[in-house]
Amino acid sequence: MRKVVITGMGIWSCLGTNKEAVTESLRLGRSGIGIEQERITYGYQSALTGIVERPQLKGLLHRRLRTGLSEEAEFAYMASTEAFRQAGMDDEFLQQNEVGVIFGNDSSAKPVIEAANIMAEKHDTQLLGSGFIFQAMNSTVNMNLSSIFHLKGINFSVSSACASGSHAIGLAYLLIRQGLQDRVLCGGAQEVNFYSMASFDALNTFSKRMDDPTRASRPFDRDRDGLIPSGGAAALVLEDYESAVKRVAPILAEVCGYGFSSNGGGISQPSDDGSVIAMTRAMNDAGLTADDIDYINAHATSTQQGDMFEAIALDRLFRGKHALISSTKGMTGHECWMAGASEVVYSVLMMQNHFVAPNINFENPDQYSEPLNIARQTTECDINTVLSNSFGFGGTNSALVIKNP
Repeated sequence: MRKVVITGMGIWSCLGTNKEAVTESLRLGRSGIGIEQERITYGYQSALTGIVERPQLKGLLHRRLRTGLSEEAEFAYMASTEAFRQAGMDDEFLQQNEVGVIFGNDSSAKPVIEAANIMAEKHDTQLLGSGFIFQAMNSTVNMNLSSIFHLKGINFSVSSACASGSHAIGLAYLLIRQGLQDRVLCGGAQEVNFYSMASFDALNTFSKRMDDPTRASRPFDRDRDGLIPSGGAAALVLEDYESAVKRVAPILAEVCGYGFSSNGGGISQPSDDGSVIAMTRAMNDAGLTADDIDYINAHATSTQQGDMFEAIALDRLFRGKHALISSTKGMTGHECWMAGASEVVYSVLMMQNHFVAPNINFENPDQYSEPLNIARQTTECDINTVLSNSFGFGGTNSALVIKNP
């Protein structure tokens, strides 16, 4: 089995649009959550959302290439550009070497609704143009990235709700470890427009604490009242260690464990058993135990049930252990299909800069989170091993273990 390392990372999120800005936000515990008033006009109960800057691609990409990009694919293009740059993979390298692409992407609502609105008004398919089909397909991110960057390896989407980005990294890791690929661009992307989240709002999933947006996302806190939708994109270049050394590429971290499970219960019902299985498998795959883990980036989204079941699972595995725990979703909100990838990027940035970001807005623990070793403020420390959790609707669970190289 080959050793798998991260040689490039890129991020486009409500915490910043490059790694330097995001690192600063993480260290300061700075929230990226705000109000989009247009959501109330549209009919939402909550206008809270992660505020993600829309990239300006004119002048960066030819119009022909921009036409097929959905909003989340635009985010993914920017994050991937940053990741390839750090990995030292320019256009000539990508043209001459096989690089795969696996991205977590689970919905693309905006082009579907816009196309339907045109049809409802005009009743003429000729007015739809050529872009909507490539923007609306579930594979919109990887198909566009493959075309833009001339990627010739594995090429598919992972569609597994809020675990999508994590599973994408896990699958890329397995392919490289088994010798089926040498290099894979992987990650997750999520649109943030108001079209994409109305059905979640209908479920009363979102916090309604609109009078204080930056304090609305409260993972593990007793007074949490729902999650905050967010998005953007995170991209990582995973590579065989020997290939990276031969290229004299930067080795940022090692991906050394991947675990997964399915709860097999209700479609929106979390499970501490399923969470424990995924985490245990990831640690076993890495050859580590709970005593070896320094930091856990929790999935905790600021919902009552989700946080409760994850807290129970974490307590079962890590009670009395030294690992610090925080959910960066207190700052970002829930980045949905990208979250499993962005949180690996956040964790590696912390590892490189020797700190654990705080679980902001954690003021009053409940009976389940009280036993956990949750970082309430930024903690300066060395991090050698990270466990990153991602759980999604349908009972899909993913856990990754990342090591300092």
